[in-house]
Amino acid sequence: MSRTPICDFVRQYAESDAVRLHMPGHKGKPFLGCEALDITEIPGADVLYHARGVIRESEEIAAALFGAGRTLYSAEGSSLCIRAMLQLAQQYARLRGVRPLIAAGRNAHRVFLEGAALLDLPIRWVGCGDELLRAEPVLSELEALFSGEEKPAAVYLTSPDYLGNEIELRPIAALCRANGALLLVDNAHGAYLRFLEPSRHPMDRGADLCCDSAHKTLPALTGCAYLHLSRTCPKELLPMAEQAMALFASTSPSYLLLQSLDALNAKLSGGYPERIRETAQRAEDCRAALSAGGWALCGTEPLKLTLLPKARGYTGDELAETLTDAGFVPEFADPDHLVLMLTPETAGEELRSLTYVLLSLSPRAPIAERPPRRSAADPVLTPREALLSPFESLPTERCLGRVLASPCVGCPPAVPIAVCGERLDENALTLFRYYGVAELEVVLSY
Repeated sequence: MSRTPICDFVRQYAESDAVRLHMPGHKGKPFLGCEALDITEIPGADVLYHARGVIRESEEIAAALFGAGRTLYSAEGSSLCIRAMLQLAQQYARLRGVRPLIAAGRNAHRVFLEGAALLDLPIRWVGCGDELLRAEPVLSELEALFSGEEKPAAVYLTSPDYLGNEIELRPIAALCRANGALLLVDNAHGAYLRFLEPSRHPMDRGADLCCDSAHKTLPALTGCAYLHLSRTCPKELLPMAEQAMALFASTSPSYLLLQSLDALNAKLSGGYPERIRETAQRAEDCRAALSAGGWALCGTEPLKLTLLPKARGYTGDELAETLTDAGFVPEFADPDHLVLMLTPETAGEELRSLTYVLLSLSPRAPIAERPPRRSAADPVLTPREALLSPFESLPTERCLGRVLASPCVGCPPAVPIAVCGERLDENALTLFRYYGVAELEVVLSY
């Protein structure tokens, strides 16, 4: 069983009955029931992002479990880790004396755009096809970029994406390494991939830095995440990682979330990885049964079921309502998709019942309607200029010709119909209406 230094410290403190003349204001007295374990950075509790005690010890246990050169905890989700990765990419570019150009898959989480805007990083979009929930760059596209006049300092990709599609990272990692560029991966939906056999985690496929949301696919509280620096990551970045996280983080981290991450180490050191693998097999059996029963699915991520319900005559939104009425609450639905996320906490009987409900729905005539094709972007302002400009909110139908001020996507991470700073044409407005976006924020003076 793995050590749990953070949990042990907090538990001992809670049992000491000390008079708490420090934050937080509840003083450990029950209200929700967790207050006794909710502390601040008192002596002995260590300091997140300047960790030298129990937090650092726990992070090192996590790093060993994930095979990382350095792992840092986030109590603010992968959003914080994404911003920190961009700051580290900028510092790496400056160390090399080059402009911090980032080549990024257009299905990046909106936090990527916001972080790049705050840091004033130039972006070159890759993988900009017609799909709005998937952007997989062709290797030749990246090779052309690295053969150009200005090479990217880093490549930023999302894998797996929201629909469960995984990118083949190894050749991209080799290309980045050959050109002295970093490979950054948003792995928020794939923390559990490390514990499959063989591992499918981005670090084991060549990523230099990546973020994992522990709360999305592992049994951790909402907001728990990791920033991983791989064992092959440039060593000069290791001492900069804490400062990069602290630059964007709250100075009042939740010790309830830190305890959740600490306790998770013990689970991952025990039998939980075997449970992950068993659940992946049950999910594969469910996927096979649904396919045999006429349901269309997409994606390769083992613990995510993404249905394409129009092939069976249902919209994703309609199917989500049907499942919710039957006691199953989906992760996401839009007109074309239904996303269901599984973990070992999803009981085998629950998965069998889900399969039964889906197979019991009578097939209908396929729905032919598809999303309108996305048109080429018309950038007018940089994301930074757009995000920091005064804006107004208008009904979508009144935004023709205006410049988008802030990201607006159907779900994170997704391919934006338009990126902040791009001018909105009739095609973009048609897409926004298709996804039910009734109001947009547009730059005031454009």
